Amino acid sequence: MKPQMLSRSDKVARLKKILKNMRSVVLAFSGGLDSTFLLKMARDTLGKDNVLAVIAMSDTFPKREYECAKKLARKLTANFITINTKETENKTFLKNPVNRCYYCKKELFGRLVSIAEKRSFDFVIDGFNHDDKKDLRYGNIAAKEFGIRSPLAETHIGKKNIRIFSRQLHLPTWNKPSLACLASRLPYSHKITKKKLKKIDRAEEVLYKHGFKQVRVRVHNDIARIELMRSDIKRVLLSQELQNDIAKRLKRLGFSYVTVDLEGYRTGSMNEVLNTQGKGQVRTTR
Repeated sequence: MKPQMLSRSDKVARLKKILKNMRSVVLAFSGGLDSTFLLKMARDTLGKDNVLAVIAMSDTFPKREYECAKKLARKLTANFITINTKETENKTFLKNPVNRCYYCKKELFGRLVSIAEKRSFDFVIDGFNHDDKKDLRYGNIAAKEFGIRSPLAETHIGKKNIRIFSRQLHLPTWNKPSLACLASRLPYSHKITKKKLKKIDRAEEVLYKHGFKQVRVRVHNDIARIELMRSDIKRVLLSQELQNDIAKRLKRLGFSYVTVDLEGYRTGSMNEVLNTQGKGQVRTTR
């Protein structure tokens, strides 16, 4: 039977079989929905000593997410290490081309393959899932170059099923919003700097502290364009006090103007201008 025709329980069984055949794995672990579910499945299937989760510290990765990833790895009683990736030292990455993600993932996967070889692990895996195939993801090009396996995609397990499985397994990430690299907040060709990334991280932290769960602060020169879930936009519009506090705090960070995008949060909003300019359908989740 083709993977896409399998029931949910059959897909889990197939995932376990694929993992078991791998024998030992190094897993790119961000603490997000996909990689947490995959770590749980790998840990339970292969045993603690045959799985190594690797958490990458980077200027493009929010500190709060790094701390969360470490807590999750401990909660799952998984072996893990942290590494410092250096994509922000890559001049091509800093130019912020449309295929920026390729250079970021190339740095990460190169490091993971090296770790796997030195520690005698058989495979490197990531949380790329079946739904991700719908988008053009330059990072996946790097994954293929390094021979990275994506068990969730191989078993046709997508986001909806991952959330269902995660809830059944009592994983705290079952309803966690999607994550994305901080560099995705900048328009393509706008130079990436550590200062800008830190500014974005701090701006989004302001919104998280106000209780918003899904947040993006897109940066257009000195303008902060805030994307929230549509259900949260009303909360901002109805509170002058909240508006003033957010504007004040973001202006302290160096923004001259603070706006709320009335279309709300959506993946790949920085790609919309590329599509309207006829440069092809470039879609990534961010």
